[in-house]
Amino acid sequence: MSLIKSKKRVADHGEVFTPAWMVEAMLDLVKGETERIDSRFLEPACGSGNFLVRVLQRKLTAVEIKFGRSDFEKGHYALLALMCIYGIELLADNIAECRANLLEIFADYLNMDESADLYRAASHVVSQNLVHGDALTMRAHNGQPITFAEWGYLGKGKFQRRDFRFDILTGSSGFGTEGLLFAHSGIHEIFIPTRTYPPMTVSRLAAAHRGTPKEAA
Repeated sequence: MSLIKSKKRVADHGEVFTPAWMVEAMLDLVKGETERIDSRFLEPACGSGNFLVRVLQRKLTAVEIKFGRSDFEKGHYALLALMCIYGIELLADNIAECRANLLEIFADYLNMDESADLYRAASHVVSQNLVHGDALTMRAHNGQPITFAEWGYLGKGKFQRRDFRFDILTGSSGFGTEGLLFAHSGIHEIFIPTRTYPPMTVSRLAAAHRGTPKEAA
């Protein structure tokens, strides 16, 4: 795989892709987390998904080990694994490729096509979790603040979603100054979602998918 798409993109955006061996070496530094189904990963310059694809593959290996004997649990925990992967990417073609790459890995693992509810639910999830935007300004391509969905599996086929603004979440770093941890009342605002949704089934998530990539989370 070429590490650049064009010299112009390197000059304009500093775009250079991470080689596979380096991706593996870096992920091995947090190997335990990459093998936890519900651990969350954010790649703020995700490109076409070199890191996120390997994170998903590692998580799906964990799904297979724990839930491979039950198609129901296997499908729902595979979706949870996907739900815990996030990315931000400045260039439109890269974010589209990243979404497609993750969906392909997910669909291949569950041996399903695009008509399946789980596939359509997964499409909705990646449209929310993989954002076309700028991690430095913390704004999506349309200028709106980036908001990420926190997904959780409640069991028995139901998922919970809460939305949080990226700029507010990253503001937590300001409370880590020595002697000032939790000193400001504003810390509580970090953990208040901008929106909480009722529990959702795979069918409801599939119905929410409109086939239009999200420009703002």
